[in-house]
Amino acid sequence: MQNPLSKRWVILSPRRAKRPDVAKGVEPVCPFCVGREGKEKAVYEVRGGDAGSPRFGEASWQVRVVRNIFPFAQIHEVIIHSPDHQKNFGELSLPYTEMVLQTYRQRYNAHQKGGQVYIFHNRQEGGGESLPHPHSQLAVVPFGVKMDMPRLASDIELSSVTKGQEVQETERFNIFCPKTSQWPDEVWIAPKERGRSYGEIKDAEISDLAFVLSRLVQILDLRNGLEFPFNFYIYPGGDWYLRIIPRLKVLGGFEIGTGIFINTQDPKETIMFIKEHFENPNKEKIMTIHSAAYEKRV
Repeated sequence: MQNPLSKRWVILSPRRAKRPDVAKGVEPVCPFCVGREGKEKAVYEVRGGDAGSPRFGEASWQVRVVRNIFPFAQIHEVIIHSPDHQKNFGELSLPYTEMVLQTYRQRYNAHQKGGQVYIFHNRQEGGGESLPHPHSQLAVVPFGVKMDMPRLASDIELSSVTKGQEVQETERFNIFCPKTSQWPDEVWIAPKERGRSYGEIKDAEISDLAFVLSRLVQILDLRNGLEFPFNFYIYPGGDWYLRIIPRLKVLGGFEIGTGIFINTQDPKETIMFIKEHFENPNKEKIMTIHSAAYEKRV
């Protein structure tokens, strides 16, 4: 439904209030774990026997996609990262993370003709996660609906927007914290090859992105406390990027009312922290933290 004055869109979906939510203390037997597959038919799976796919125990599937039974869009899917109820980005192996990102690409291309394909991930209650089994979601938004989200600077705008901008580079990606970041410790990952949708991402880029995403989650966990809440999304336009938004900050009345964000963290400090740790000087320390936390949970 569109507000006729502001022209902003609102989705009315009362049914979603009935979905299981750990934040409300309503958590059923996990519907995403092995053994529950019969409850919801998969629309796409990466099977354990697929060429090149890493195995996860004795599960027959490695990544599973099902329809969201509490949808807010006509096409709304859940991408279950693995059979493991605990491991998420930063803990999954790099080949497994690649497999999740490849699934994003497959589902993006399956739906791109039907609307704007928006892929997003919620972690922890503060990030809007309703079920703890690691998963992402995909929703298709009609082409006529304008989504209010920042875009990458064009070639003409780059010189002014990126002046003085600190960047961590990999072979295929630029990692940076925009000077106009709305959230503390917000990070963007942008491909060096511009002007494409996520559906056009190449296998070599997926391998690089798997490392970058895993590394950033580990570094931000180190900076903000293990498994801090965050969201990320993949920009649904033709010049894609991935935006990580930590959710430790609670929006106040000014921000909610005006739409003007107050960032209490200098983005330059965030990117300098990332640059300091990105090349793995503290890899052993970070991996030890994650390993110990995982062992404690299981």
